[in-house]
Amino acid sequence: MSLRFGLAIVFSVTLWRVVMLHFNRTDLFLDEAQYWFWGQNLDFGYYSKPPIIAWVIRFFNAISGSDSTFWIRLSAPLFHMATALMLMRITRRLGWEEIAAWVGVTFITLPAVSLSSTLVSTDTIQILFVAIAIWAFLGLNKRASVIEALLLGASLGLAFMTKYSILFMLPGVAVAMILMPSARISWRDCLIAAIAGAIIVSPNLWWNLTHDIATVRHTESIAHWSGGKGGGSTLHLVGAIEFFLAQFGVVGPIVFFAMLWGAWRMIRGEANDRETLLVWLSMPVVILITLQAFFAKAYANWAVTAYVAGTILAVWLLRATKRGLVTSVIINGIPAVLLPILTVFAADLKLPNGDLVMKRYMGRSAISLDIAGIANDAHLDTIVAQDRDILADLFYTLKGKPYHIYARNLGGFPSSYYEQNFPLPANTGGNVLYVSTSPFECSAGADEMVKTWKPEFGYMRGKTLYAYRVTPTCLAPPSETASAE
Repeated sequence: MSLRFGLAIVFSVTLWRVVMLHFNRTDLFLDEAQYWFWGQNLDFGYYSKPPIIAWVIRFFNAISGSDSTFWIRLSAPLFHMATALMLMRITRRLGWEEIAAWVGVTFITLPAVSLSSTLVSTDTIQILFVAIAIWAFLGLNKRASVIEALLLGASLGLAFMTKYSILFMLPGVAVAMILMPSARISWRDCLIAAIAGAIIVSPNLWWNLTHDIATVRHTESIAHWSGGKGGGSTLHLVGAIEFFLAQFGVVGPIVFFAMLWGAWRMIRGEANDRETLLVWLSMPVVILITLQAFFAKAYANWAVTAYVAGTILAVWLLRATKRGLVTSVIINGIPAVLLPILTVFAADLKLPNGDLVMKRYMGRSAISLDIAGIANDAHLDTIVAQDRDILADLFYTLKGKPYHIYARNLGGFPSSYYEQNFPLPANTGGNVLYVSTSPFECSAGADEMVKTWKPEFGYMRGKTLYAYRVTPTCLAPPSETASAE
């Protein structure tokens, strides 16, 4: 495949995604709505993630003058296009120019890339910084360079400021530098990169220190590092196997098999230096997070930093036969074409049980508008909820409307960004509308059932929601309620 043809495919796929994004009918997913809200409250850190995702969304909103779902999500296909182009440059820096076009086309059609091009996520942004870091690292393997050392440190720092999972990549880099003379960089360049990275990450570290290390504590809690997820070692083994097998879906079966083949070739001593380096830059990430899944909890997308080097390695090993490369692109190309179409017809495509195919991404704004209507009928302008899904969309869908939205404060370490920064004030006067996903009975003050209803479609289809008129005392943390009594 010629470089020009490969570039044409990368740009065409990106254009397809951008055009279809304009017609996308899905609601903002929970995390997307939360990231947008963070962007309205710029900071150096947030409850569950570092700040880059919020800054990127705010930038696109600022240059467009719009916070529509299109402009919130537009960065996703553009970042993936930039990453595909960087992978092509990395491939050429490795001296494998003959496969550069195939690398770009393979990456832009990876299933994970196709899915994350329809919504905005931290992985989409982080993987570009990882690609830039690897490009600079390969340059420093050949010659010392202050500029590329600064670029290496800055890109790793920005990857950290996007998502802490970049840390899973560092052990493989360290082992490669220890075992492979060709992978080493000068001590001066190491120091320059370390200083540059430290400067960039320091605002987030400072934010964590001044905010009860909120992001670190949240990350620890979702991974259950301290307590495990229960159920015995069999359940842990199943979780590890599920995570590992999920990687065949994340990057496609042929690409992941080729990566495993590359690791096997390294173990047998059949891999050359460049193949070996790519194995160390990719497979340790998969192995470490598989171990994480064995001991506690891990999501399939946590290993995405492996697939910069991993994609290049897979294409290199598959180059001997175009059939493997073509088959892989065709298999992965099907969801690349179909996923954007699914988002356009998200309100129409249903499963046999009546649920929408894209159920997870539908019905959120409808629930927020229902809640607004209930509050209006009850003559209440303060809305309180505990469920993060509900809160995230309330802040987005009801933006600019005359409602005050708060999270219920349960006391102790906050369970969400909303409880951390927008809890119901203790001095709130009058009644409020409390929306819950379960029945509620006030132990102090007064409560009145206003309405129960079941959403007709979307992610909460068939579930019962409850709306109550309550006094703020009803929603006070247990310690404050006890003090009042």
